[in-house]
Amino acid sequence: MSNEIIFHHYPTSPFSEKIRLIFGIKKLVWRSVEIPNMMPKPDLIPLTGGYRKTPVMQIGADIICDTQLIARELERRFPAPSIVPYGRGLPYGLGFWADRIVFMPTVAIIFGEIGDAVPEAFKKDRAAMSGNTFSTATMKAAAPFVRDQFRAHLSFVAEQLADGRSFLQGAEPTLVDVHAMMNVWFFNGALPHAAKPFLEEFANVATWYARLRAIGHGTMTPMDAKEALQIAKNALSESKSERDPYDPNGRKPGDKVTVAADDYGRDLVAGEIVFSNANEIAIRRTDPLVGEVVVHFPRAGFNVTSVS
Repeated sequence: MSNEIIFHHYPTSPFSEKIRLIFGIKKLVWRSVEIPNMMPKPDLIPLTGGYRKTPVMQIGADIICDTQLIARELERRFPAPSIVPYGRGLPYGLGFWADRIVFMPTVAIIFGEIGDAVPEAFKKDRAAMSGNTFSTATMKAAAPFVRDQFRAHLSFVAEQLADGRSFLQGAEPTLVDVHAMMNVWFFNGALPHAAKPFLEEFANVATWYARLRAIGHGTMTPMDAKEALQIAKNALSESKSERDPYDPNGRKPGDKVTVAADDYGRDLVAGEIVFSNANEIAIRRTDPLVGEVVVHFPRAGFNVTSVS
């Protein structure tokens, strides 16, 4: 069926874990395509046009990039139970806190300890992705500072839970929990012995984290990557052409553009605008392996450049 959720991810991806938890909260059925954790990604790039970050969600010939937009799309398609029951705006913005402000210290803690054992191919891939060096020595030197930062950010979560609530916004899990959980999951999964003191200090965070883990990931069945490509090729996008009257740069359907992340993994994806609004831009592109697809990106955190 072309309307099933196809999720391109790998098990140790912290960003993928966000979406897997949303699948669990919403009790969704989904198909799992496991992709490599570094380039090349020969069965993903034909779908995305060059975007290499993980995860990516596919529904037929619609390819949704970045957890910010994937979460929004899941909420649109499957509104109950809602992951944004107390307001739909700022919970999405909180993702930038988790994905950038907290994630980078977490990366430095983890790879400052295990970096010497990481394969050189992975280091080169991440250096190319970031446009910087992957220096274990630098991350080791930063360890005292990034541990301080991780502890400070974890204390925000602990303070929110201090009145005994089960989840950060009340009795049920929401997108706020999903964002706040990501780096705890990443740290604890990679270095449980190093994460243990933080979770001992903030015992209510440990209990909250265990509660989230018990939710599970919904109902998953594996899918071969080649099948996902064929599904895209056989499907038609659900996206409809629509002009954004408030686009600050006057872009319109049919305009040729490139889209790229503004932090790292800045690979350009070229296409023709189908629609755009304050939260999303969708571009049409073609590839011999998948035919015509529409690739969707968030507006926040991505740069759109007109192509003359």
